[in-house]
Amino acid sequence: MRRGWSLTLQQRIRGDQATPLYMQLAHALIHEIERGRLQPGSALPSSRELAAELGFNRKTVVTAYEELVAQGWLEAAGRKGTAVATRLPRSRPEAVEASPPIGRRPIYRFVPPPDRPIAVPPGRVIKLDEGSPDGSLFPPEALARAFRTAALYAARRQQLGYRDPCGSDKLRASLATMLREERGLVVDAENICVTRGSQMGIALAARLLARPGAVALAEALTYEPAVAAFQAAGVPVLPVPLDDEGIDVDAVERACRSRKVCAVFLTPHHQFPSTVSLAPERRLRLVELARQFGFAIIEDDYDHEFRFGSQPLLPMAAYAPDVVIYVGSLSKLLLPALRVGYIVAPTPVIAAAAHQVSIGDGMGNSLTEDAVAMLFEEGEVRRHARKATRIYGQRRDALAQAVQAELGAMVSARLPAGGLAMWLEFQDLAALARIEAGAGAAGITFAQSASYRLAEDAPHGLRLGFASHAADRTVQAVRVLGALGRG
Repeated sequence: MRRGWSLTLQQRIRGDQATPLYMQLAHALIHEIERGRLQPGSALPSSRELAAELGFNRKTVVTAYEELVAQGWLEAAGRKGTAVATRLPRSRPEAVEASPPIGRRPIYRFVPPPDRPIAVPPGRVIKLDEGSPDGSLFPPEALARAFRTAALYAARRQQLGYRDPCGSDKLRASLATMLREERGLVVDAENICVTRGSQMGIALAARLLARPGAVALAEALTYEPAVAAFQAAGVPVLPVPLDDEGIDVDAVERACRSRKVCAVFLTPHHQFPSTVSLAPERRLRLVELARQFGFAIIEDDYDHEFRFGSQPLLPMAAYAPDVVIYVGSLSKLLLPALRVGYIVAPTPVIAAAAHQVSIGDGMGNSLTEDAVAMLFEEGEVRRHARKATRIYGQRRDALAQAVQAELGAMVSARLPAGGLAMWLEFQDLAALARIEAGAGAAGITFAQSASYRLAEDAPHGLRLGFASHAADRTVQAVRVLGALGRG
């Protein structure tokens, strides 16, 4: 055997990898056949010779050869030994590469990711998220008990196979009860499709509403993953101005008269990222426009439960279910790791959503969904919401005081009436630039100001969550941001 050929094999085999050596050898031989270095009918060294050349146990080579014979890459030729299968097509030999095959650029076309990822990486010191809950507040014993009960329940009823793409019957019934009693929605279980978080619900709605030549509207400051979902569905998203009372409905009407609008994406309860609430008169006017021009309102009510000192506002879906696709999530209320969200809509829309789930996901995680339903039934969800709201209110106040002390000269900020984050609109753009440039080296990560701005003339700001960390950690991080901003 040529020395160069054995060196090529050795370059592709590493003893410190978790993959067994015989499998690494088999993959290396397949690669040499694909590249044309080993042509159909080419005789291979005996297992003893190749083992000596590579410094392997002979059994490793024998096992690799047997595996490749079984797969059809090699042929056992009796006394003549082992050879490359003669029925394989002949290939033109390529130049020798040192890089592994996974490092190659594909020859096919694909949709590349954006230059700036949507997901914010964890910080070395702290990640100032956009409003995540504190998972440590939820009692793990209750969660473990619910999963055990759900598994036993499903096993006894032979429900461990494929199930309804709309989600667990138990969870849909629990969600319908919660939405009727606490949010005023007139819904039943058949109006609900369970999703893997609210983002999946938004993406489903975008695919259902997409049509050629149509556009969607969103506020000039908005939730970037929602924009990405519409763009992935082939629907451009146009910015609409907003102010302290929410979206500019006059601008929505002007857009509807000049373009074919299929959807308006809103976060009316706590506008993302600014936290303002959409004024009642604008809500009613927007509903009228939806009925006049035939577009859907996607109402993302991602943190409805958390209000400090006042009652939550009634969702638009409660009084305009014919024009609203309501998107909710249990990620903020319980745990993001559970990946449970939902959409609420008329039954024909839910049937269409179920079809999309069937082709993209098959079905949800029924065990998790049944476990969450049991948490509702046992009262754990309501108890946790009361406890968490009290703690989050204290953390909100601590963040507000730190912002005023450390960033007050640079930003305009208001105390949010609800939700899990605070919006800081920067008046000093040079300070914002220094903060964004230096935070990474200080071990702090957060969503960059550009991620919120759908329009070029939209305000510059940062959205800082206060719920997921103890107050002292968040305050310390804000002090670092203040020092960076002051230069």
